[in-house]
Amino acid sequence: MNNASRFVPALLVALGLLALGLTIKSGIDNIAYRDREVTVRGLAEREVEANLVTWPITYSLAGNDLQAVYDKVSRNNDIIVKFLTSNGISSDEISVNPPDTYDAASNRYRSDSFAYNYSVNCTVTVTTSKVDKVRELLNRQAELLKQGVPFSNSYINYQYTQLNSIKPEMIAEATKNARAAASQFAADSESNLGKIKTATQGQFSIEDSDSSTPFIKKVRVVSTIVYYLED
Repeated sequence: MNNASRFVPALLVALGLLALGLTIKSGIDNIAYRDREVTVRGLAEREVEANLVTWPITYSLAGNDLQAVYDKVSRNNDIIVKFLTSNGISSDEISVNPPDTYDAASNRYRSDSFAYNYSVNCTVTVTTSKVDKVRELLNRQAELLKQGVPFSNSYINYQYTQLNSIKPEMIAEATKNARAAASQFAADSESNLGKIKTATQGQFSIEDSDSSTPFIKKVRVVSTIVYYLED
């Protein structure tokens, strides 16, 4: 066998070993690369105005004549409904709940401090998207007192129901903020930011901006993203 015929197989074996070595090195580098990662969180917040309000107007009456108490209930309900409808609240946005009656005369455990046989609790509820109108009427409730309605306000519930309309923008903002944090970390660690390994979108939360402005809501979402780091 001449030298040329011996050299070619040896060369092929050497090239094969070199290729194998490069492949193994690439695999090791890839494993090491994938072990390097950074976890960041991106926050997005937005203040929005409530677009739905539930406003319960409550009052209580007491007396010894049940029919007379009932007549007062009917009168007061009519006054409240007229106050609302004459000031921009439609009738389909108003519900008059059945009165809750307490019969002290039939209660064997009644307290002697209760001076009447009957007491009635009543609620007229407004549910509407006219949040600004309700806020206006809250400042005018004294008009009901002038007409003899001893009202009180239960918890007024302001809601924001258009979350789906702002979700895409807020998710994009949270993702952008997460990437900015990851890029800064990569720069500080003298690395390059790689692809996303995993991403988790947090739950959206809607809370009052503060106790004095319950009609202003703060919408918040946090996205958690894991990035690979490269040399």
